[in-house]
Amino acid sequence: MKVLVVGSGGREHALALKLLQSPSVTEVIVSPGNAGTQSLLAPTPGKTLRSSTEAPLALAQRERVDLVVVGPEVPLCEGLVDELTAAGVLAYGPSKLAAELEGSKAFMKGFAARHGIPTARHVVVTQASELDALVKTFDVPPVVKADGLCSGKGVVVAETHEEALRAAREMLSGARFGAAGATVVLEERLFGNEASIHAICDGERYVLLHAAQDHKRIFDRDEGPNTGGMGTYAPAPVVTPKVMREFEELVLVPTLRGMAAEGRPFKGTLFAGIMVTPDEHVRLIEFNVRFGDPETQVLLATLEGDLAQTLAAAARGALDPTSLSASGEHAVCVVLAAQGYPDAPRKGDVIDGLGDAAKVPGVVVIHAGTALDQFGNVVTAGGRVLGITGRGKTLKEAHTRAYQAVHKLGFSGMQYRRDIGGRAGLTLLSE
Repeated sequence: MKVLVVGSGGREHALALKLLQSPSVTEVIVSPGNAGTQSLLAPTPGKTLRSSTEAPLALAQRERVDLVVVGPEVPLCEGLVDELTAAGVLAYGPSKLAAELEGSKAFMKGFAARHGIPTARHVVVTQASELDALVKTFDVPPVVKADGLCSGKGVVVAETHEEALRAAREMLSGARFGAAGATVVLEERLFGNEASIHAICDGERYVLLHAAQDHKRIFDRDEGPNTGGMGTYAPAPVVTPKVMREFEELVLVPTLRGMAAEGRPFKGTLFAGIMVTPDEHVRLIEFNVRFGDPETQVLLATLEGDLAQTLAAAARGALDPTSLSASGEHAVCVVLAAQGYPDAPRKGDVIDGLGDAAKVPGVVVIHAGTALDQFGNVVTAGGRVLGITGRGKTLKEAHTRAYQAVHKLGFSGMQYRRDIGGRAGLTLLSE
């Protein structure tokens, strides 16, 4: 198989490397890709990894690819899978209609209510004049969410009712997230442990992957502003077999049935953010309609099987739920971010130590916001620059390996958290 991966981040580099491990795959093209997908390192013998800036449909047709895997949410919500399918190209990912589960938080909350999926109470607001009265209906200050896509940053967990009001007004005015905030969802704040669960779906059947836990805020101990994700680990101990069964029964199966019933069958990766309550019950926080970033890095590191064949079967509506299995290993991903991230990341800083980091046993250096400069140096080119992923027989071993590699890397203003895995009992690293 020849596979095209659409996107330029860490998720896409991780997907490309895992797809290259599939026995059925001989070549992976990433569009537009990053420095890590430009054949800097020798790929698996007999296999090819490369990048192209050509538009996905034209590239897929010219290269006669067997499968397109769409990584980011924006092209999915804009209907890229529909466009590819209409042209006769096999594409993995949801249709534009199905992608509304992520594209509109208001739609997602309404869908959950219609199908009895346990989630937090919410209200949808489109007029600033309604805010004062609606915010006061929440005893605890509500979580404020922009309805549209905001690269994982469109959520404010307010500590006071006044903070919730300010955040909602900024969103509705367009000052904070532009058109994505023209509709705002006010939501009851949930308490417990957050986790992420991914399922590869064909509209009816599914393959469940490990649960992961992400670290959203920029600084240690969950301080500072939200980001797209500063690190993650899997499997997450908080998602016990009991929690996973409840997730399947109360969230995943009703969602697949409900989407089919509403004429939006879901094919692709359904990525659920859940809250595990203190008494081990599941409440749905949100849906994403693609592999997470940086969750993909750890999920694929703990997975066995031919990923390409599985994704192709899901795209055809013929998924074998036993086609992938857990390796029994653990993985930790530490994100290295540029100076100024998440507000105004600096670009163009040379990255040192890539070769040394890649030599650490069990470590894969995943590129995200990277590029090559005119001298052939790998430089920073985005907010989240690298995802250092360590794999091991235990979570502690994976954690140790990831940070060993982190300490071999450097670029001006490099930011990273020292407490990835802390929710699973791993200790904060000293400087």
